[in-house]
Amino acid sequence: MLALMFAGQGSQAKGMGVEVFGRYPGLVQFASEVLGYDLVSLCTEDPENLLSRTDYTQPALYVVNALRAFERIHQEDPLADCYLGHSLGEYNALLAAGVFDFETGLRLVAKRGELMAAASDGGMTAVMNTPAEQLQEIFSEDDVDGVDIAGFNTGSQLVIAATPPQLSAAHAALERRDIRFVPLKVSAPFHSRYMEPARVQFAEFVEQFSFADPTTPVISNVTAKPYEPGQVARLLTEQLVAPVRWTDSIRALLDSNDGVEFAEIGGFALSQMVFKIKTGV
Repeated sequence: MLALMFAGQGSQAKGMGVEVFGRYPGLVQFASEVLGYDLVSLCTEDPENLLSRTDYTQPALYVVNALRAFERIHQEDPLADCYLGHSLGEYNALLAAGVFDFETGLRLVAKRGELMAAASDGGMTAVMNTPAEQLQEIFSEDDVDGVDIAGFNTGSQLVIAATPPQLSAAHAALERRDIRFVPLKVSAPFHSRYMEPARVQFAEFVEQFSFADPTTPVISNVTAKPYEPGQVARLLTEQLVAPVRWTDSIRALLDSNDGVEFAEIGGFALSQMVFKIKTGV
């Protein structure tokens, strides 16, 4: 069994896509017209330092990883038995599974990036070697309110999200207990309750599209289970405010098939997470 994974925001880098842009000039030109800027210049040169901005990062990554997936098919690489993506990467997983076409995915991701970029007043932090239950007890002991768990990356790494004062209080609580943490370079508390305004607007935007059911199983970040018929609009909308259940997603695949193999498009971070989940690191 082959599970094909798509990386999300954070995997972007200047120079990405250079190996595939020349093979799909029509799609690249179309994407640039839809987005209103030169996608190749953004990805390969980033002359205005925009590639790290959420509203540019998300559509750029979506296009590059879509072309990389098309190239796998062109090269007749083994077909995947399952797709999954981390946050933004889930859109590439759904594209690969025939849920929507390239243009629909691009328009969805462009709107998602726009709404997430508009959110502010908060951030995210990776916390090491502290289970969710222990983390919640710590925050309760120190009267730290309003901190959400935004991601379960591995058994040893969680991501929290909150507004600046709440995140600062959380950091202080962790420092008092010598718990290692790393603030993330993001502009807002994604995958938390604070994205509710974006969720409402995205839900309205999604209504104009129709979706097919996946032709190949796609694991949802929200449920850590395969999409069921008719769930696409709801789960993509819910994903904005729900934690990314990556650990549960990988464990479920490992439990269901002893011979599952994982391949990654868009980087190595997800493969490293899989290794840590497999080994219990």
